[in-house]
Amino acid sequence: MASSPSPKDVEKGQHEVGIVDHSLQGDNGKAEDELPSAQPSSFAERLAIQTKKLEQYLIKYNLEARGLQRVEPHETHEVTWKDYLQAFFLWVSINLAANNITLGMLAPVIFGLGFQDATLCAVFGSIVGSIPVAYISCWGPISGNRTLIFARYTFGWWPTKLIVVLNIIILLGYSLLDLVIAGQILSAVSTNGKLNVVVGIIIVAVICWVISTFGISLFHTYQRYAWFPQLIAVSILYGVSSSNFDLSTPSHGDPRTRTGNRLSFFSLCLSAAITYSGNGADFFVYYCPSSSRSRLFIASLLGLVVSFTFALTVGIGLASAVPNIEAYAAAYETSHGALIVEGLSSLGGFGKFLAVVILFSLVANTIGPSYSIGIDLQMLARVAQSVPRFIWNTCGVVIYTVCALAGRNSLAVIFTNFLALMGYWVSIWIAITVEEQLIFRRKTGYDWTMWNLQGKLPVGAAALAAFLVGWAGAILCMAQHWYIGPIASQVGEYGGDMGNYVGFTWAALVYPPFRWLEVRRFRR
Repeated sequence: MASSPSPKDVEKGQHEVGIVDHSLQGDNGKAEDELPSAQPSSFAERLAIQTKKLEQYLIKYNLEARGLQRVEPHETHEVTWKDYLQAFFLWVSINLAANNITLGMLAPVIFGLGFQDATLCAVFGSIVGSIPVAYISCWGPISGNRTLIFARYTFGWWPTKLIVVLNIIILLGYSLLDLVIAGQILSAVSTNGKLNVVVGIIIVAVICWVISTFGISLFHTYQRYAWFPQLIAVSILYGVSSSNFDLSTPSHGDPRTRTGNRLSFFSLCLSAAITYSGNGADFFVYYCPSSSRSRLFIASLLGLVVSFTFALTVGIGLASAVPNIEAYAAAYETSHGALIVEGLSSLGGFGKFLAVVILFSLVANTIGPSYSIGIDLQMLARVAQSVPRFIWNTCGVVIYTVCALAGRNSLAVIFTNFLALMGYWVSIWIAITVEEQLIFRRKTGYDWTMWNLQGKLPVGAAALAAFLVGWAGAILCMAQHWYIGPIASQVGEYGGDMGNYVGFTWAALVYPPFRWLEVRRFRR
């Protein structure tokens, strides 16, 4: 009996192990990514050949050549308890990061919430938002498909591209936020802030580019160990600054305004978590299909909730001290990252070292989006599949680095408006995905080999219609700095953000009858 390839071998992709995925073939049976045998006549063809040669060369150094192609069952590796533990630590490494600390800072400063209200909203918001991420993560081993390939089984071929574009915006947005915070921390650590924010942005971008380009093997290796120094640094930050936390001041505003602010911050924390649903399965496609769904779900959920809760609580505590401690107020006026550094200032030079460790937590947080960007960009067009993943990864890193450099002075605005807004579409997509599984696929299941066959996938009209209905509900109930929906405006002075819940509910109500009509008409 022939031995199965090792995980390291299969993670290099089809080009390395000599596998041809027939679902990538057109009507004439010729593989789309096959190199032309004739002498190249154009610059584009010559460039494509040279790119392939570069890819083949980098494979020798463990580059993952596979892009969006499905991972076949025989290419996966057996899963042990260590792999479930790896899933837990992966999510801890990703989210025990400075960006979530700065997110927590918004509760006292922007939403006027007291420590108790803010921490309750943070904990329960992150729990609700993490459940869909853990659910989506389980589809990676089962299907062998990347996350938004799975979306084709509800949205079909063309409507899925809308979902892909929205997810790319999320990935780019999170990455630019991470880079800006990294720059702020490095600038605050330097003597008298002499180092420009730009330096930190460039350093983190380069590190993330290297790790995400070489692929899933290096990605998992980094995340396996990154959580430990992050945990030590954040724990010390909590220990030395907690005596300054304001635990007694209540939330500001009249009862209706307090309710609206609680609801909005709860939604923001939910959105920060749920947006990982768009790439949750990408990290587990090399787990074998027989992996325990319950164990992977629990490991992912615990990793997400523990890390979010810890990071958000520290951020809330630091910001609660801003009105009472002059040094904290001055640091926050400089930047969110400077407040983290100020929280460690009592430790002198060691505190600055710990701030740099927290800075590198942003590397762990940015690698995942950087990796998934390359895969999602390949989904936009068939021709994009012929461009190696590492090229698309590089394009993504360049884009979000440029955006970070341009938006480095607008962090709070990006946080409060971008994160919540992007959470709406994910909530709607989750509602449609869950109903497709429980109602329409309960008996038939999914044929994962049809992932790239347009004529075998659903038309997607029902999902698109339900998606638009859900967005209509979200718009009516959103509460953002630049727009407050007519329903959301009924809750307090600043409104209460209910876009996630109403969008989810409206889409869930209309999708079953829409999908029933689609199946009746198109038989797929």
